[in-house]
Amino acid sequence: MEPLAISINETAKALGVGRSSVYALIKSGGLDAIKIGRRTLLTTESIKRLAQSRTVI
Repeated sequence: MEPLAISINETAKALGVGRSSVYALIKSGGLDAIKIGRRTLLTTESIKRLAQSRTVI
């Protein structure tokens, strides 16, 4: 079964960007974050949506 949410580090690695870029995407609303205790997780659905919405130049 595919995970429903992944960590900041895993998201950065999957998108090929830095952690600060992931936090910027969260702040701008580009990624959906879930707080569980002290952990911040990103929904895999929002990561896929972000990747599909970007146009390759």
